[in-house]
Amino acid sequence: MADTTTTTPAATATRATTNNTSTGGVTGKTVIDDTVVSKVAGIAAREVNGVHSLGGGAARAIGALRDAIGQRDFGQGVKVEVGEKQVAADIVIVAEYPVSLQQVADGVRSSVARALEQIVGMEVAEVNVTVQDVFIPGDDDDKDDEKKEARVA
Repeated sequence: MADTTTTTPAATATRATTNNTSTGGVTGKTVIDDTVVSKVAGIAAREVNGVHSLGGGAARAIGALRDAIGQRDFGQGVKVEVGEKQVAADIVIVAEYPVSLQQVADGVRSSVARALEQIVGMEVAEVNVTVQDVFIPGDDDDKDDEKKEARVA
């Protein structure tokens, strides 16, 4: 889990375990769970144009089942490592055809890094992007099968 801490109102350092001091003089500790960090990264990655979905084949199949029952997993396809001051993320994506895969990966990398820095408040060490598959529109449509002539009578 990641703990974010501000030791003084002017400081912006994040650490695993320290106390927060707000402007009202109240102290305490803020803990941000790893699953929250992965959800933030997953949401940021999905916002990039050219990203069809996240995760490998098995993760997408389970995700489809979760979507069907209204329990979407925003952290699907995302693995994060959270340290005291830094976070690293590994993102697995399915890109849409015919987008430039390098541009999509760069977009995911910058979107995830920006979200983790702004929302979670931690320095991003690295964001690794794996393009697992390419989604081809119309590839999964059953309508194409109806248009083809029957092979047997």
